[in-house]
Amino acid sequence: MSSAILSSTGIAQAAKVINSGHRLLNIREETFRAGIGRRPFTIAHRLSAHPLLTLPNLIELSRRLPTENVRYNRGDVQPCQRIYTAAKNGLSIEETIRQIEDCGSWLVLRFVEQDPEYRKLVDECLDEIQSLSEPVMPGMCKREGFIFITSPGSVTPFHADPEYNFLMQIRGTKRASLFDVSDRSIVSEEVLEKYLAEGPFCGDFKDEYQRKAFDFDLNPGDGLHFPLNWPHWIKNGNEVSISFSITFRTPQSERTSCIYSVNHELRKRGFNPTPYGRSALLDSAKFNAYRATRRAKSWLGMKEAKLPNRY
Repeated sequence: MSSAILSSTGIAQAAKVINSGHRLLNIREETFRAGIGRRPFTIAHRLSAHPLLTLPNLIELSRRLPTENVRYNRGDVQPCQRIYTAAKNGLSIEETIRQIEDCGSWLVLRFVEQDPEYRKLVDECLDEIQSLSEPVMPGMCKREGFIFITSPGSVTPFHADPEYNFLMQIRGTKRASLFDVSDRSIVSEEVLEKYLAEGPFCGDFKDEYQRKAFDFDLNPGDGLHFPLNWPHWIKNGNEVSISFSITFRTPQSERTSCIYSVNHELRKRGFNPTPYGRSALLDSAKFNAYRATRRAKSWLGMKEAKLPNRY
């Protein structure tokens, strides 16, 4: 399958939208219903001039967030680099943001919803998405926000995220290459099971995968839906980039992760489990077994394994 590339012109044409007054996001309802969680699709947004997403305010946010919520490293890496394993840049967080045009770095402010101002912005955006998602995949939960500040030409390596993700391009440009998680020539059952049981994603990127990529060119005002668990890597354009990612999970996505976790445990014990989605009966039995184990551990005061967080 050849690459599917959408320019910003195509995105603008695709965004014939639900558009009322003060909405921050412009989303075509029929596109949302057909694509959410299944395949990538583009949206438009009105966040590019939002004051909370300017560099001065992001510097202030970086001071307020817990240190563990800010991660950064050199951005001149290859897609095959494991995320967060690149060399450090020798700068402080604030120096990295102030010098982002020239310091060749990649930085993410994680879980920005922990800050009240940014929580409001995350909720405003996800409230609009929930009005569309609730009829088809109810129970939006675990709302989170991430802000990426990256130098020209920086690369976000090949990885996957265990939630529904909408990435809004605020400043600069980037190309996102996404890969179908159901393609077992790219992501094996074993890799997917281990990732959803323990994290992080440890699939290897190979150059030949690129011919199967769904490629999207993003400019300010463009947004992109990343389906659940789809591997991807991202390359910045020739300017500083700021991107705002809003994510959520649902009872169904959590159920899926639980079943993959059970399969991972079965495989570690020498079994060859039936893959998720092949048998509704087996999937239900695995999910019920997972819940029963969690309840038993809770009663016994044992430490409970957690499903993986993004990044």
